Amino acid sequence: MDCGVYCTALSYDTKLIYDLFRGYNETEIIDDVIHVAYHQEAFQADLFFFPYGTFVAWNLPKKALDGIVVDIKPFETDPIEVIEHESYIYQYGGVASFDDEMITLSDETVNIKLAFSHGLANSAKLSAFEGIIQKTFEDNKHLPHRLAKHGKIPLSRYQIRRKMGQLFLDRTSINLHLGELDIPEFFWENSDYEPLYEKMSCELDLHPRTLALNQKLGVLHDLFEMLGQELSDQHSSRLEWAIILLIVLEVLILLLHDVIKVI
Repeated sequence: MDCGVYCTALSYDTKLIYDLFRGYNETEIIDDVIHVAYHQEAFQADLFFFPYGTFVAWNLPKKALDGIVVDIKPFETDPIEVIEHESYIYQYGGVASFDDEMITLSDETVNIKLAFSHGLANSAKLSAFEGIIQKTFEDNKHLPHRLAKHGKIPLSRYQIRRKMGQLFLDRTSINLHLGELDIPEFFWENSDYEPLYEKMSCELDLHPRTLALNQKLGVLHDLFEMLGQELSDQHSSRLEWAIILLIVLEVLILLLHDVIKVI
């Protein structure tokens, strides 16, 4: 059976998503996660919507998944440019485990699926952030070379401020999401599943990936700080030249008026 994980936005309005599904599906709120028991004639699926813009679908066919992605678009905040999608295969067995792309569930309860979903959703969210930061690197890696080679860069102070602002938003989002990577509230009351979540976190490298993202953001921030300082120096230099030109002009006017008597 298939398990699909989608990260489509920075966050969801989970209240509106709850209202969307509760009319024709069994829907509940587990801590801050929306669980939908999605029933059709041909299949029965479980959906988990996380407030940080990610949802996990168990046993939902691809066509139905695509429909869900479209249905929840009005409830997304800051949709991401490229939707992050991860797929896994799962089965039912004696002991719950996670091995590469194979998930083994010990039973068919909602809690065991939610325990796995927390780890899967966090991984997809980090993958989305990794894609965003990698694109930022690719878009801006030429700037230090331009500065070293030509002594100037093809960006205005306004453009650099906007880039630095976006970097700050990205870094804030990652650091806020880091709180979700500790131990979600679900495991406080379901401590039996906590070792499973910790094992998944280790297998999916959640903490090292988060630290690596913050390091990349730090490097990018330093880059734009340097560029911003360079533009500030250039602006100061232009002001100094403007003052010099004004002084020269004033001296010329005095010479023409008092010495040469032309004006």
